[in-house]
Amino acid sequence: MHQFNKILIGVAFSPNLEENIFEASRLSNMFNAQLVCVHVGNKTTEKEAKLQQIFEKGPKTTKDIKLVFQDGNPVNVILNTCTKEQIDLLILGALQKENIYKYYVGSIARTLTRKAPCSVLLLIKHSKVRIPCKNIVVNGLKDPKTEETIRTSFYISQALRCPKITIVEEVKQEAVHTKVSDDISLRRASIEKQRITTREDLRVREILDHITPELKKNIELRTQSIFGRRGYSIGHYARVIRADLLVMNAPRKTRLLDRIFPHDIEYILSELPTDVLIVK
Repeated sequence: MHQFNKILIGVAFSPNLEENIFEASRLSNMFNAQLVCVHVGNKTTEKEAKLQQIFEKGPKTTKDIKLVFQDGNPVNVILNTCTKEQIDLLILGALQKENIYKYYVGSIARTLTRKAPCSVLLLIKHSKVRIPCKNIVVNGLKDPKTEETIRTSFYISQALRCPKITIVEEVKQEAVHTKVSDDISLRRASIEKQRITTREDLRVREILDHITPELKKNIELRTQSIFGRRGYSIGHYARVIRADLLVMNAPRKTRLLDRIFPHDIEYILSELPTDVLIVK
């Protein structure tokens, strides 16, 4: 399990600047990590003074905050800084859509989400006062990366003192081969779904057996199988149960899967159901 020892947040002088820095500062304390703040643009006395003022108003960090000013392309500057500073977690503030309850990720954040060499947290619940994390939803789909993602979700839950984790096993609807046309076929389809659910639960339980008891301590755990379109289904579920954080696998970096990528995580990125962590 890769721990979050260094956190980076890009700072722009937007209306949410204070909230974003306060959230990042709190997270750095919870993970006992150093916070690196990067502003893409020229360094001025006024900018530096304003940021220092916010740092003083916000939560006191256990480690010194590092402030970086650099001109250039925003994506390149942040990616290069992530590599240079050996960042473990990149925090990106999501943009608000027309409806106050809908959020989307701009083109810069989408590119960073795909190309960042570290895990990425898409933040929509930025607040000056901490909102406790009460429920984490994590993908449990059958994938080589899933075990690491689930393990990371327990690490995060302990750091945030979150008492509940729900592992969602997304199953494509096509996995159910029985076509429903009458009551008999409906019963057959239900039995088939129950068999798939049992199989998926056993697979997830095997993953959980590999996780140390310390990480699972004081955490209420449940599993949930969902049949439907990947990405869309788990995003909808996280929204319905009002999850505070959705933890997802990062997409694989191959040309084929990059083309597939918009059909799964893109559903979540286009309308974020909550804060989203993409584990790399």
